[in-house]
Amino acid sequence: MSVAPSTSAGIDSPATLSPADPGYEAAVAAFNTTVTPRPALVVEARSPDDVVAAVRRAAAEGLAVTVQATGHGLVDDLAGSLLVSTRHLDTVRVDPATATAVVGGGATWKQVIAAAAPHGLMPICGSSSGVGVAGFLLGGGHGPLSREFGVGSDHLRRVRIVTADGVERDVDADRDPELFAALRGGKAGFGVVTELEVGLVPVTRLYAGGVFFPGEAAREILPAWRDWVTTLPDEASSSIALLRLPPDPSLPPPLQGRFVVHLRFTTTASAEEGAAMLAPVRSLAEPIADLVAEMPAAGLDAVHSDPTDPMPVWDGSALLSDLPDAALEALLAVAGPGVETPLIMAELRALGGAIDRGRGGPDSVAGRGAAFALYSLAPMFPPVAGVAPAVAKGVVDALAPWAVGALPNFRGADHGGVLGPLWDDAVFARLLEVARRYDPEGVFRRSGIRLV
Repeated sequence: MSVAPSTSAGIDSPATLSPADPGYEAAVAAFNTTVTPRPALVVEARSPDDVVAAVRRAAAEGLAVTVQATGHGLVDDLAGSLLVSTRHLDTVRVDPATATAVVGGGATWKQVIAAAAPHGLMPICGSSSGVGVAGFLLGGGHGPLSREFGVGSDHLRRVRIVTADGVERDVDADRDPELFAALRGGKAGFGVVTELEVGLVPVTRLYAGGVFFPGEAAREILPAWRDWVTTLPDEASSSIALLRLPPDPSLPPPLQGRFVVHLRFTTTASAEEGAAMLAPVRSLAEPIADLVAEMPAAGLDAVHSDPTDPMPVWDGSALLSDLPDAALEALLAVAGPGVETPLIMAELRALGGAIDRGRGGPDSVAGRGAAFALYSLAPMFPPVAGVAPAVAKGVVDALAPWAVGALPNFRGADHGGVLGPLWDDAVFARLLEVARRYDPEGVFRRSGIRLV
């Protein structure tokens, strides 16, 4: 078994911070800097016992309990809450014999990947390894390997969680199975995760990367991509984005300040097989840059090249049942060539494959059966901050006739912190029942991300 070092090694006692205390701002910071969290108190937990004490204190003082590690996905100011920061609960232990990782509630996928890679193993993570493991898995967890192996929560084996009564519980398919099913995709409202056990897959290399085409070719590329992804085997996945790139000197010179079509591709197949799969779309237009190549699986971040630094944005999302020509025309009308817009990105991700099949028993994963996921992103910088919400929402609204909900981890600012509409009625009713059973006073549902 290998153990990844904790970034909080040597820190023994928790810090309890109020808004006037040094360190408060860093402890509450959101990845989306548009959100300004203002919890009444922050407890920086260094152990599960700290979490237990924090939850019991909140109950005694009548405070709601909220939780975060990396601050990704935060959409609420957390006012009136006691925020449990789990970022120091970040140990990772990999057992190659069982192909599993035991992960602290505040660890990131980057830490898991680093610990698993020497053993020829890889987690089912998203397109950015800077995201926290717990939040990703509780929301289902869709990523570039999901069409072949399923979503992240399909590989969740066990969760250690502190519920509203201040009790730390080990939850799995045999112990508290209803709660375990809710945690596998139900996202929020059940407690503070202190540890997870997750299965890993034997993937060491990929044929993957992105092809950047001129944005002016979007009208020809989008329908061809849509038709092409339906032919891909499960071991391949793809997404495509209309990107308006800034004149950032850190970007390759040909991409600086350009409107581009970014076609992303990932497969566990050989380079030869992958190149054959990609060939029909690789030649749709003269690329500005073609970065698809053999790579270590641990380099998965390079496929999407998602931002790694916090920034102010407004985002929106939807799941799509289909992507007919009318839907593509609607997308092009708000985000395509010739449209004057401050939009950073309008993205489509092809779903299907093992995402639809599920594994590991009952769960609460949203989006099984959807064909595509849509995501839009606009900057909240002056002078466009005033129109950014309408711009991002406009992309989602344009494809509303084909929308069938959204993914919890991509719900976007337009959905706020309310998650209920993301599941069908039967799953939502079951989630509410579990939340009420373990949190009858609504401690975890009065602030932050909530079911209702």
